[in-house]
Amino acid sequence: MDKNNKLINIVDVFRYLLLHWKWYFLALLITCGYYYYNYSKSPYVYSKNQTVLIKTASNTLSTSRITRPNNYFNIVNVNSEILQLKSKHLMRITLKRLNANINYQVKEGLRVNELYTKSPFVIDFLDTTNVFKSVNLRMISAGKFELSKFQGLANSDVITAQLDKAIKTPIGSLIIRENKGYSKFNKYQKEPINVVVEPLEGAVNNFLGKLSVYQMQDVALLSMNLQDASPERAADILSTLIEVYNEESLNEKNKVASITADFIKDRLEIIESDLGSVEARLEGIKRSNYGLDISAAGQQYWSESRGYMSTSKDIEITKKQVEAVRDRLISADRDDLIPSNTGLVDGNIESQISSYNALLLKRNTYLDANSASNPVVEDLNNSLSAMHKSILRALDNVITGYNIKMSNLKREESASMNKAQSLPSQERAMLSVERQQKVKEDLYIFLLNRREENAINQAMVDDNIRIIDPVFGSNSPIAPTKFNKIALGVAIGLTIPTVIFLLQLFLNNKVYTRREVEERINVPVITEIPLADKSKRIGNDIVVSEQGTDEVAEAFRIFRTNLGFLTAGEKDHKAMMFTSFNVGAGKTFTVINLGVSLTYLKKKVILIDLDLRKGTLTNRTNSPMPVGLTHYLSDSNISVNDIVYSNRLADNLDIIPIGVVAPNPVELLLSNRLDMLISILRETYDYILIDSVPLGIVADSSIIKRITDLSIFVVRSGKMDKRQLDAIQKVYDDGLLNNMSILLNGVDFKDNKYGYGYGYGYGYGYGYGYGYGYKLEEKSFWKKFRQAIFGK
Repeated sequence: MDKNNKLINIVDVFRYLLLHWKWYFLALLITCGYYYYNYSKSPYVYSKNQTVLIKTASNTLSTSRITRPNNYFNIVNVNSEILQLKSKHLMRITLKRLNANINYQVKEGLRVNELYTKSPFVIDFLDTTNVFKSVNLRMISAGKFELSKFQGLANSDVITAQLDKAIKTPIGSLIIRENKGYSKFNKYQKEPINVVVEPLEGAVNNFLGKLSVYQMQDVALLSMNLQDASPERAADILSTLIEVYNEESLNEKNKVASITADFIKDRLEIIESDLGSVEARLEGIKRSNYGLDISAAGQQYWSESRGYMSTSKDIEITKKQVEAVRDRLISADRDDLIPSNTGLVDGNIESQISSYNALLLKRNTYLDANSASNPVVEDLNNSLSAMHKSILRALDNVITGYNIKMSNLKREESASMNKAQSLPSQERAMLSVERQQKVKEDLYIFLLNRREENAINQAMVDDNIRIIDPVFGSNSPIAPTKFNKIALGVAIGLTIPTVIFLLQLFLNNKVYTRREVEERINVPVITEIPLADKSKRIGNDIVVSEQGTDEVAEAFRIFRTNLGFLTAGEKDHKAMMFTSFNVGAGKTFTVINLGVSLTYLKKKVILIDLDLRKGTLTNRTNSPMPVGLTHYLSDSNISVNDIVYSNRLADNLDIIPIGVVAPNPVELLLSNRLDMLISILRETYDYILIDSVPLGIVADSSIIKRITDLSIFVVRSGKMDKRQLDAIQKVYDDGLLNNMSILLNGVDFKDNKYGYGYGYGYGYGYGYGYGYGYKLEEKSFWKKFRQAIFGK
């Protein structure tokens, strides 16, 4: 067998838990009873549902007529709509409208039920309902009521009130009215009704916590669910919530439309004023250009300028020709003719030149015939001189006239040039004004269009949400469910003991069963002694009897049988020492009962108390034994017969007590007289049972080893730590005790930690189980239950 294998079989664990069935029964009784009580007093919960459609431009005809991308209707966020439906503002308005924060409750059995509209009477609270209020209402006669338990206080004053009459109470003024919407034959009419006003904000949070709204797949459909103690109230809240939502959305749209209309109106007035100013400026610019277009006026000014320039050049040329004539006339000889018919001067001067030339020719003719002093010639010379001067004056006048004309033409030309050069800036100013006019006109037209669209939207406005499936749901409660409550009680009733027992199983490091010993160490286990019932003890810790059929008696029979296998027929294997690691392991108990059991086989048995420090075996006799082992070991004058006492514990059972508590037990145990004593006893007795001290506390047990044939190491079930098993293995391996084997004492097979159903002697190859051939005593259920609960 693998000693390190510590896995636990699930079947063994189940058997272990099954052994504690009585605790499971008690736990199930308590938990199921509690949850049934909890079910009986828990208010009913009803569930109501509603399906609604969020209107968008894609699913609503009226809104799809306006298709601007920034239209109010076209952009809908489903998540924002869900958040709005679950807003405190909407729920607050809904609860105020329905007075849903006022509860009318009646007690039916252990359960408190909500009446809501089924209440035969309602209370109008004339003061605020935003604070907690509570009152008990009961009709004592027609139109007469009794008000009590204000704010839930049982010792508050009782007030009598009349129907439809205001009355002052500790919770404020109120009026009791008859519920017109319910029958006069209401079964609750005579019942006391507890009216509880929940603070509005608390009621809002309460109902929002029970309201769920979620989107159905990827469409604009929302599923709404509300759970409440009243199915009517849940239905009313769901439907009213949609009404309030649509009203709020319509008010918001109308408010937005009104604000938009006012804004557009103000902007139109401002733009009309601005547009008038721009048009006036444009009019002034056109008027300054005589109504001409800027481009046409520029062409005209440039044409005039070029005309003035061309005329000026022509006059200048003519002027220069006239000046050339004048210069010729001045520089030429008086007898030379003046050129005429040149076309350079006007006709008057040409006529004068012609007359001058004719007179000059005439004078020359006279001069040829006469002398220069001839009076006729002199007159002609004087006339020529005068005419010459006249022609010069005429030419000067012409030149002066040309100069004046040229000056005027240049001035006109400069003016035309200035006007043409000034036109670009005027054109720029005019373009700026025209641009402003265009912008103002477009904005004005845009606002006019928006005003019409806003008016159309305002006229076409409708609800944001449309109900697809009105409120629906069963009028049967969804909670509490009796099956679920009882199932929960069963689950908890099974879980709590299981956890406790498993924790006890896995956290408890004590040795309980034979398997735990055999899986850990190689020391043979001779037998298991069940836990003895104190009520069955005959006396002095004796629990076995010759004809006993109980588990302990049968276990000691198996023990004495197994001793025969250990001695293997050796007649000298008579001295057996019983030791342990711990005090209280049951060595003395085992020694006494084994000795008694061996006497039933007509064997001569003697018990020796070698615990020279405590004398536990001696103290169990409750009879005086003045001389004992310590006297024998210390005094050679005392014989064996002086220290052997018969029939002190049981018939045919001898005992050697310690005598007195010795101050030097180790020296006494090393005495040869101890070896002599055992040798003498071997000749007389079949079995010598030695009750020794615990091993490891003192050295007595190892000293006594020399006088023993067998060593029984007693382990008390549930008392020894598993870590001490390794120390027992070391004692066995080191050979500190002769023919060592383990006896597991005090095993509680009714509360076996692993549920292993071993028979006594199992695992050592002897094939004996207790009760072989016997019918053991069976306890009634009541005795088992009483023993499990009260330990009796």
